[in-house]
Order: sequence, then structure tokens, then C-alpha cells
Amino acid sequence: MEKSRLCEAVNGVMTLEAFQIHTGATLREALERIEQNHHGMVMVRDLSGAIVGLATDGDIRRKLLSEGTLEDPIDVCCTRNFVWADRATPREMLLKQLDQRIRLIPVLDETRRLVDFVTRDRMPLSAESQVYARARSPVRISFGGGGSDLTHYFAKEGGAVVNATISLYSHATLRIRDDHSIFVQSRDLGATLEAESLSDALSQPGPFGLVQSLLKTLHPDFGFELYLHSDFPMKSGLGGSAVVAGSVLGCFNQLRQDKWNAHELAELAYQAERIYLGVEGGWQDQYATIFGGVNFLEFRMEQNLIQPLRIHPDILLELEESLVLCDTGTTHESGDIHSDQRRQMLQDHVQELVKANVALTYRIRDNLLRGRLNDFGVALNQAWQLKRQFSERISNPRLDTLYQQALDHGALGGKLLGAGGGGFFLFYATPFRRHELVDYLGSQGLTVRPFHFDQEGLKAWTVREQCQQQNGSVR
Repeated sequence: MEKSRLCEAVNGVMTLEAFQIHTGATLREALERIEQNHHGMVMVRDLSGAIVGLATDGDIRRKLLSEGTLEDPIDVCCTRNFVWADRATPREMLLKQLDQRIRLIPVLDETRRLVDFVTRDRMPLSAESQVYARARSPVRISFGGGGSDLTHYFAKEGGAVVNATISLYSHATLRIRDDHSIFVQSRDLGATLEAESLSDALSQPGPFGLVQSLLKTLHPDFGFELYLHSDFPMKSGLGGSAVVAGSVLGCFNQLRQDKWNAHELAELAYQAERIYLGVEGGWQDQYATIFGGVNFLEFRMEQNLIQPLRIHPDILLELEESLVLCDTGTTHESGDIHSDQRRQMLQDHVQELVKANVALTYRIRDNLLRGRLNDFGVALNQAWQLKRQFSERISNPRLDTLYQQALDHGALGGKLLGAGGGGFFLFYATPFRRHELVDYLGSQGLTVRPFHFDQEGLKAWTVREQCQQQNGSVR
């Protein structure tokens, strides 16, 4: 038997018996046991099975040299104060003990029974812990090109948008169950979905249409618990549905061995929301939340291109400080607006407006790259004036008044984010009038949301279920 083995084989079964002896045993029996286990020591246990001492071959030899006999009890030379560990002892501590020439460290349970031991040749690995997956995905703010990312538009004319992700996120936590039951809890919806199987989860009525579409897309073959919450209100024009989808996909992807890449994740999110759930809308939200950063996106039937903009850090910081994100306090139904926009797009003059918006998007991109931020602010205004003509549902008298008052109080330009009809306004103001703009918006009871640019996009990671284990100490 190799010395690195934990236990001696007895009838093909590994046992710790070769390393233990009872307190009434003789030195002769102890030496025989040491010869048997090849580790130069034996542990002494009492009648209850608890390890109470440890004796080495050196301890026994010294006793025999000092007029001891082989028939003396092992108690006369065993050490009561010996180094031992429990299952929670950190590997770092075990390594340090072995580095101090300790040959063997017994591992004892709560009743001090021998359950394992560590030597230089054998360091037991910790049992694999259950893990859970977490993910967060950022919202986007769009600067120009809205409407051109709709398939029915860029199927004939090329589309292009400029957008950026910011530090408002949707968060998801996923834990696999031992059965096939499904539990989903959404803080945003204030609702819970409980099902005994995937088919049961897909058939239940209620507010979980997006999650059900994702499950239809992914078709997981295991039960799970899924917890969702977001930093932003629903129907806010920030691409929230795609952001929630991104966080859920990130969790499931984290548990895959063959992980989907960023393009595949964006396509899966689009498939779930647009194809299965049937919500009208474009492609930019899915790409933005997955890729993150400031991007110029071009849309063609043969391929969508995501091009990160290499903006100088100083310019990006100045842009961040000059933008004002304002919650109008009203929500919108983007799918309904996009449906109306699809109908309006059949008119030649609306198609010309979208085409002009795409051309303006290239100017916005160039202004950002060159650091011409005031020109960027003016272009935002032009983009909004074009977009609001796409459909009568994109704006309304209240929003028009709010926008004009923002211009009167320091904004160079701005636009309503998303499909329109409500949600968030984004304004650009110079540093010398930004306070005036923020004060005006506050006076109207509107909420300004601080943010910074997010450069990472979807982030997912796994955590050990027992990540806060109690650390035992080596004795």
C-alpha cells in the first residue's frame, strides 16, 4: 500500500482503523499498528471513539530506552496536546502546519472522532459546493437613429444608431433546484410565479410573459429559483425589457459549459421578446445591454455591426457631466407605439424622416469622436424634432411643453428616450447652465437621475452557496 494513501485497504474497503488504537493497548500493539499504516504514528482513542492522544514511533522508542517494556500501555507515552484540524480548517493553515515539519494532521469531527487526515502527500480537496449564478445588465440611453433599427425599415434602407449604457441595472439571481419545480419572484412586478414543471410554468397566465418567453427560448431541463429586480421603473424608455432579458440570460449562460457569446445572447434576447412574446420593437436594446459602452450600430439584413466608439476619456467624462437624465413620471407602451410607427412607416414622408435621422446619426458619431459636444447637443435637438414626427403617439402637449421649457432653461438639446410617449428625457446642457436646467426640472416635480457610463455591459458570475463558511482552527 502506498504511503500517500489515506487508509489501509481491508478486503478492498478503505478504513481508518489502521491509524487508531484504544487507550488500553500495549506499546507492542501500537508498533504493529504503526508498521501497518506506514505513517510513523498512531492515534489513541477512548471508549467513546474520541481521539485523545497521538503517539509516534519516536515517542515509543524513547519510552523503551528509558526502561519501558513492550507490554506497557500506550497511555504512558502518547501526547495529549497534539495538532489536529476539523473539516472547516482553511487549507492555508494546513499548509503552514505541514511546512513546520508536522508529518500528519488528524481531521476530527465534532465528537473528536477521526474522519480524515492530512499529510504532505495527501491534501484532501474540499467537496464541490452548490453554486448560484448572478448577473446584472445595464440600460441604454440613445442619442440618435431611433426607428432605423426596426427590421421592416432596414430591410430596405440601412439603419444606424448611437447609444450608450449607463449605471442603472437589472439584476438576476438563479439557483438550481434538486427537483423540476420553478419559482420566479420579480420585485419589479410585485409578483411570483410557482410551477411544478417547465410546461406548467409556460402555461400559467399572469405578468411573466417575458420570463416565459425566455424559458421557451432556453428550454431548461432542470428546476430553478429566479429572483429579479431593477434599478429603474418599468416602461421607462430605457430598453428595460431587453435589460431584464439580458440579466436572465446571463445567469443561465453562467451555468453552461459551452457559453453563448455576446452576439448570441443579444439574438436570444431578441428572439424571446420580439418573436415569441410578440412585442414590436427594434434591435438596438438587446445589443446595447449585452455589449455595453458607447457604440455605433449599423443594421443590415445580412449583418448587424456593433462598433465601439473610441472616445477620449476626457471627452467622455465631460459628456457624462453635461447630460441630464430626467424621469417624466409617465410610462409608455413601446410595443403599441412601434406598431403605430410600423403603419406610419408605409408613408413616404415618414421614411424620409427616418432616413434623415440616420444621416444625422453619423454626424452625432463624428461629434462624439471629435469632442464637439456643443454640436452634439444641438444634434440631439435635431434628432428629437425628426423623431417626434414619426408618429402622433411619440409626444404629446405636456411633453412638448416640458421640452421647450428645458431649452429655455439651459438645455442645448435633448430627446425622449425609447419609443416615446413617456419615460425619460435626456438633455444636454453646458456646465454654465446645467444647474439652471436641473433646478427647473426639480421645480416641476420631476426626478433627475444621476448616472455614469457603463463600459462592461452584461456581467455574470457564480457564487458558492456556502461562501460564508465558518472557519475552523487547527488545534
